Amino acid sequence: MNSMQWETVIGLEVHAQLSTASKIFSGASTAFGAAPNSQACQVDIALPGVLPVLNRGAVERAIRFGLAIGARLNRTNVFARKNYFYPDLPKGYQISQFESPIVEGGVLTIQVGDEEKTVRLTRAHLEEDAGKSLHEEFHSEDGKQLSGIDLNRAGTPLLEIVSEPDMRSAREAVAYAKALHTLVTWIGICDGNMQEGSFRCDANVSVRRPGGPLGTRREIKNLNSFRFLEQAIDFEVRWQIEQIEDGHRIQQATVLFDPDSGETRMMRSKEDAHDYRYFPDPDLLPVRLDEAWIAQIQAGLPELPGAMRERFQSDYGFSAEHADFLVSSRASAENFDQFWRYLMELIGPNSEHSEAAVKGANWAMGEFAAMRNAYGLEVHQSPVGPRELAKLVARILDGTISHKLAKQVFEALWNDGGDVDAIIEAKGLRQMSDSGEIERIIDEVMAANQKSVEEFRAGKDKAFNALVGQVMKATRGKANPSQVNELLRRKLEAG
Repeated sequence: MNSMQWETVIGLEVHAQLSTASKIFSGASTAFGAAPNSQACQVDIALPGVLPVLNRGAVERAIRFGLAIGARLNRTNVFARKNYFYPDLPKGYQISQFESPIVEGGVLTIQVGDEEKTVRLTRAHLEEDAGKSLHEEFHSEDGKQLSGIDLNRAGTPLLEIVSEPDMRSAREAVAYAKALHTLVTWIGICDGNMQEGSFRCDANVSVRRPGGPLGTRREIKNLNSFRFLEQAIDFEVRWQIEQIEDGHRIQQATVLFDPDSGETRMMRSKEDAHDYRYFPDPDLLPVRLDEAWIAQIQAGLPELPGAMRERFQSDYGFSAEHADFLVSSRASAENFDQFWRYLMELIGPNSEHSEAAVKGANWAMGEFAAMRNAYGLEVHQSPVGPRELAKLVARILDGTISHKLAKQVFEALWNDGGDVDAIIEAKGLRQMSDSGEIERIIDEVMAANQKSVEEFRAGKDKAFNALVGQVMKATRGKANPSQVNELLRRKLEAG
């Protein structure tokens, strides 16, 4: 198999559960984790005579998403019945949108390594979720395995977001899925919890000769982690290429990914739209969007990830990679933005683009993220706020403490709170910057380590690091490292 002779074509369909407290067509709760069938009302279980009532909050969230991706909002959009049979679908149809979805078009810019790529979106439409079949929790009296149906999810509001087949590798698909996950959580329309099924991906995958017509696609259903998404696509691509090169034709199908084997397996032959016999739902009127409402939602949108990423690069001097890391979530991005503004207040606006300030910020964000991960805390739960973190970095930049000693201050802030300057004084961590005192200690170290001095003068650079280590040890790590390097090298070369 020569994969270089083939081009991968991928499109994603993502189901984002909308963050409403109640379902899309009923007042039943959408809270996760309730006992089976305890959150399924008459509408959800399709009792005769009940009628759906559209949740305004679900429509508002769909509008918010459409505005965020620069899409066209269909001012009049229609709900349709998607007809199919499954045990967890009480009505025998799913209420969705077909010919006239609420959102059409739009784009999402993704970062793949050092490269930016724009992925086009086809549409995003509102629909209800189905229930869930349970196969592992029930047994008959004689021990036979039974299946059960939990209708708690039936009627949960979803926004199905469909991309164009613009992605050419599993890596690009994962980058797109992560960017979309960031966006829907950023604008507050979805909590993004993949373990609870709030954000699920279906991947349409095909292969073709470069520049040739599109191949037959197979759809990998219900991928609930970015790792599984990448593994599933990589396996499916290899499988399709092997099948074609062995003389077989790819049949359109829906497949499932088995994380244990790392393989996809066929679930059923793939249906087309006509198989579902879509028709407008007679129980729901067309949805007409008011211009004043759209303008109000637009005004309430926060600064979006792409705009903030560009600002961090242009205004703050960060690389694309670092900026991408900082906007991985809205909470972390806003926390960093506050931190940087406080830092500029402390060290002056002329330092805004200085390399030292950027390095200090990177150090702070690295320590901050590592400590949060160690304790399993979200940004808002951190005991160290952006103002304290900015003051700590300012003390690194003005030479009061070194990066190494700053770590001790940070740990004290995290564990006990307090003021940065007070901690520095109480622990005796102020950096030694008296050049006369440092020179005196260097002279003592050189006198006590003549062998290292001679090795350096003989061309062995490692001896220099050994001498620096001895000086730092003699000052208990308090000497300014750059001063030590400069003064020691000058004395050794003057020899």
